[in-house]
Amino acid sequence: MTSASILASAAGRLAPALNAACQCISLDRARLQRQLQASLGEASQLIDARPGLIAGNVVFVDPQDAAAMDRTAALLRHALTSRAFTDHVVQHAPTIARREPDCSGGLLGLDFHLGGATPQLIEINTNPGGLLVNLELARAVMPCCEPIRGPAEQLASGDVPLESVPARIVDTFRAEWRRVRGDLPLTTIAIVDDDPANQYLYPEFLLYQRLFEQAGLQALVADAAALEIEGDRLMAAGTPLDLVYNRVTDFYFREDRHTALREAFERGLAVITPNPASHAHWADKRLLAWLRDERLLLAAGLDDADRAHLLRSIPPTEIVDPDAATDLWRRRKGLFFKPVDGYGSKAAYRGDKLTRATFASILAGRYVAQAIAPTSSRHVSIDGATSELRVDIRVFVGDGTPLLRAARLYRGQTTNFRTPGGGFAPVITLRPTEPARTS
Repeated sequence: MTSASILASAAGRLAPALNAACQCISLDRARLQRQLQASLGEASQLIDARPGLIAGNVVFVDPQDAAAMDRTAALLRHALTSRAFTDHVVQHAPTIARREPDCSGGLLGLDFHLGGATPQLIEINTNPGGLLVNLELARAVMPCCEPIRGPAEQLASGDVPLESVPARIVDTFRAEWRRVRGDLPLTTIAIVDDDPANQYLYPEFLLYQRLFEQAGLQALVADAAALEIEGDRLMAAGTPLDLVYNRVTDFYFREDRHTALREAFERGLAVITPNPASHAHWADKRLLAWLRDERLLLAAGLDDADRAHLLRSIPPTEIVDPDAATDLWRRRKGLFFKPVDGYGSKAAYRGDKLTRATFASILAGRYVAQAIAPTSSRHVSIDGATSELRVDIRVFVGDGTPLLRAARLYRGQTTNFRTPGGGFAPVITLRPTEPARTS
């Protein structure tokens, strides 16, 4: 497809045409390697050791879809910070999370599917992976032809320029600190996970460490199991911690290895973000059902147009009720079943793949059932052959503001980092086209 024919399709949607045909914009891998070497030194080799982490292509998004996703992000914040939703969440949250969150979400990842008429929000994440990796990818995009040189500048989200994203990320963590500690100085921060050096996104932890150090903070990466309480301080390897960037997926600190995190949260010994309360208020999968409850949306102060937008933008989602087992099984082929406190597609199932035994385990657990939202696609070239991969879009939000859009390319039921040619990819948001002139 020529540049002229691609642009001619702008009367409809340009992004699908570019995603199907354009191979003239890609990652400059040499530039990416130089960036990572400057940030991580020898640790930059960790990226090469994870071949499924980074795709070689970019993904195009139409401006109306970008605007719809950003509007969804704004309406989510409006709804979920309202008294109506705060009270509702507290009533249904575990005991440890039954408090109002001290934040407006901190860093969030909003996952969308773009295969339908409007972007569909399928998940909200409070410790979203990939922000700093995708920031590096966005900096390494290489446009090779003039028609997409302008759109290639549209790599961030909303009104935030790409060069401002790092400072906005740091500002998000400082805002979390100020909400709890006021004007007290923030000095030390730890990026915490279980066995972090063996996590797939360990390179990103190191990028966060470098980002915080450049902002004047003492930063370290720590294993959650190695944290200790000494007096009234949370400690990591002898260092008192002011703030913890929490990447563990035991969202309510139920496991024994997270005893120190739990005590620090309950006693207020350190600012922990995200924490059990913020997870309950922002990422509990039941929220996607509650956000389609018009009575709650009306109580949250959303007008007719805003309620209609959310109802269009969130696939029908219901809390699995064992009493509705017969009806759910009948409708299963159109549903995706997700654990209420799940993450990373673990223990999530497409209904058309379900066995009776698995369905029984779903009924015995805590699940939501969500209508399957179609994905968009991206054609990529792998070893000279063209392959069609599925796409989802993650909008990274910091303190309520969309900061960066990124894509994940994959094959299969759910996102993964094992597909040849798949992984994270930068998102280029196309500019609105001007209406054709008539004589």
